[in-house]
Amino acid sequence: MRPINDLIQKRLFMASMIVTVIFGLLFFRLWTLQVVARDEYVNLSNNNRIRTVTTSAPRGNIYDRSGLLLANNLPTLAVTVDYQEINNEEMLAELAKILNMKLAAVRERVNDKKYAPFYPRIVKQGISKETASYIKENSSNLPGVDITTNFYRNYPKLSLAPHVIGYIGEISQEELAFSEALTHTSGDLIGKSGIEGEYEEILCGTKGIKQFEIDRTGSITHMLDEREPVAGNHVQLTIDSALQSATESSLKSAVMAARANGYPDANGGAAIVLNPNNGEILALASYPTYDQTLFVRGMTSREWESLNAKGSGYPLFNRAVMASYAPASVFKPVTYVAGLSDGVVSAKDSFLCEGTWLGMGEMWPKNCWRKEGHGETGFTAGLKDSCDVVFYEVGYRLYKRGGERLQHWSRKFGFGKATGVDLPSEVIGRVPDRKWKKETHEDLEEQKWLPGDTVNLAIGQGDLLTSPLQVADLYAAIANDGLIWKPHVVSKVFTPEGDEIRTAKRKKLADIDISKDVLDGLKKGLVSVIKEGTASNAFAGFPVPVAGKTGTSEVKGRDDFAWFACFAPVNNPKYVVVVMVEEGGHGGSIAAPAARRILSTAFNVSSVGPVSVSDDSR
Repeated sequence: MRPINDLIQKRLFMASMIVTVIFGLLFFRLWTLQVVARDEYVNLSNNNRIRTVTTSAPRGNIYDRSGLLLANNLPTLAVTVDYQEINNEEMLAELAKILNMKLAAVRERVNDKKYAPFYPRIVKQGISKETASYIKENSSNLPGVDITTNFYRNYPKLSLAPHVIGYIGEISQEELAFSEALTHTSGDLIGKSGIEGEYEEILCGTKGIKQFEIDRTGSITHMLDEREPVAGNHVQLTIDSALQSATESSLKSAVMAARANGYPDANGGAAIVLNPNNGEILALASYPTYDQTLFVRGMTSREWESLNAKGSGYPLFNRAVMASYAPASVFKPVTYVAGLSDGVVSAKDSFLCEGTWLGMGEMWPKNCWRKEGHGETGFTAGLKDSCDVVFYEVGYRLYKRGGERLQHWSRKFGFGKATGVDLPSEVIGRVPDRKWKKETHEDLEEQKWLPGDTVNLAIGQGDLLTSPLQVADLYAAIANDGLIWKPHVVSKVFTPEGDEIRTAKRKKLADIDISKDVLDGLKKGLVSVIKEGTASNAFAGFPVPVAGKTGTSEVKGRDDFAWFACFAPVNNPKYVVVVMVEEGGHGGSIAAPAARRILSTAFNVSSVGPVSVSDDSR
């Protein structure tokens, strides 16, 4: 019998061990739930018991510098369905008949995944008062159906300054994660570009909150908290609506004129009007443009694809700030200042232009835009005629001087870095130098910085890239004796009650030390460009003294890009104007007339001048 007792004892021992292990695991699990994960499960319990629903706040208005309304909100009646009734097929069918909608469309709206749980589903917006009254009167047959007042974005000055104001759209999942601090939820409309995007935190306001407790069936037992939404703050821009309108129409006319003059690929451009005395942007246009209301009413996928298709010219792209180009001859004032300030040339020097420059040897000839040459010409006269030979020579002397002095002066004027304008996605452009070239090219031969690189840079070509806004800052610096104020488009922020809470202050971007003699010579040269130089045809008879420079940049495989930059009046500058037309041909024939038309509006000159003139200079 002994072996049997041993077997029983062994089995009892095993059974007690199994029971001990099972109770140990149960105890460990109980300890984990009640101690380690207590807070987590308490939160889950609360979340299951407490529900929070948010309501959007009216978005702040946007005004121009004179108080003209550019963007606001208009109330609209909307039909909503409570989340508890989204599967009530009988009610949905009745509602579809009342709203003259297909039942499938109603189902799609109430089951839209963009809505947060327990949030009322918007079935239709913009219903009539009669329809709203009918739904109210028949509420007993429409359980869970309600009428609410929503707001939609309105742009009273249709499509004016869309690249400054921007547009709104539904928040993406990436933006939702990034904007958590702003208490956005799925389905919210937020600013996507321009001021709407850059000042989203100021414009969006504070959402209203309704917090209530529910029972296990999902029914509301009582309200825990309720806070009304707080409207967003208003923003006043530096934009002058009349000047903005003239700038947009002048830019469009310049693009059309370029096409008519034999440049069929002229499809885009930018124009800026800047106050050099404080950095205020008075007008900013980019072409092609777009209609902001497309985003308000809800864009179809086809319309979105069309806006982003290659053939559209990318109208959402703000070319004044987000794009960079070779500036060509509008950059020559930088070379002018660098050459005189560093002493590699004097204002009295003269140069012989025979159409070709052989300063680096006959193996590396460089051509002037004027094939027959300008003959014997002085330094300042070289600016007037935009003589490339003069600036090749100065660039070469700066190269031999060493120390990358032309790059040094370029950066002083703000090239190669952002201006800090309060608009999104600004490019920094590029000032090419030895370090950049070495890091950019893989081939050892291509990595070497050559004399020709500096010579190309001297006429604003080669690898130099700038935005139209950076060019505007260059001419603001010249107009303002070396001082550049940070450009901006917002002047004030104030509450819905009208209390001013923020005023833009001038912020110094750079104060370049340039001798008075150099500045006087440069201004004299730029005035001669208008009076008898490459822009004289465009500004013939213009009554206000203007100082400016034409530019025609060469891009491999594409037609020339037309540039013009100027400031006026010369002795008391109030306006800096820059116009650029992609593949528009010559700056003097296309961009300069557009600038004249803009200045005509600025100075209230009756004769706006020609849309285009004949000028083959660069």
